Amino acid sequence: MAATTHLLYLHGFRSSPASAKAARMAAEALRLQRSGRRLVWCCPQLPPSPAGAMALIEESTQDWPAATTAVVGSSLGGFYATVLAERRGCRAVLLNPAVDPATSLAGQIGEQTGWHHAELRFEFTVAHVEELRAMTPARITRPERYFAVIAKGDEVLDWREMHARYSASPGRLLEGGDHALSDFERHLPDILQFVGLS
Repeated sequence: MAATTHLLYLHGFRSSPASAKAARMAAEALRLQRSGRRLVWCCPQLPPSPAGAMALIEESTQDWPAATTAVVGSSLGGFYATVLAERRGCRAVLLNPAVDPATSLAGQIGEQTGWHHAELRFEFTVAHVEELRAMTPARITRPERYFAVIAKGDEVLDWREMHARYSASPGRLLEGGDHALSDFERHLPDILQFVGLS
């Protein structure tokens, strides 16, 4: 595969570009740019509405070349990354990705606060759940374009669902670990290699 020229990071539910993994990826993108690599980096703050989030993602990347675009998504961001990869044909790295967020987030309906910005308050609604359901891909069409990092110790999402969805894709199935992938640094070399940035 060709080296990545455009790199997108998508954060999870209630998260932000201030998350540890997003910040680490941003630092890596900056390091690569300073070393002379031509790399476009984007890590938007996604709105609570899934339809709004996908509209922002599509708009932010509308001129990006699919063959050299890669998206890294964590949790709900991993779901959005899958939606984008299926629509565009780009590569995607998935970090403990949500597989069926319409089901897993149904219990989160109501007022929510941001993880990194407690002042950020939003209402997660039944309509948002329906937006997730409407955009859920029926299947993974080309497993080889996905790289999934899945922790069996994920305390938020069921690793079995993730593994079943991406079992035909390259990646790492980790014993233990957690939803946040606190050992993210250890997996960064594999991620960069997959997207041709190592």
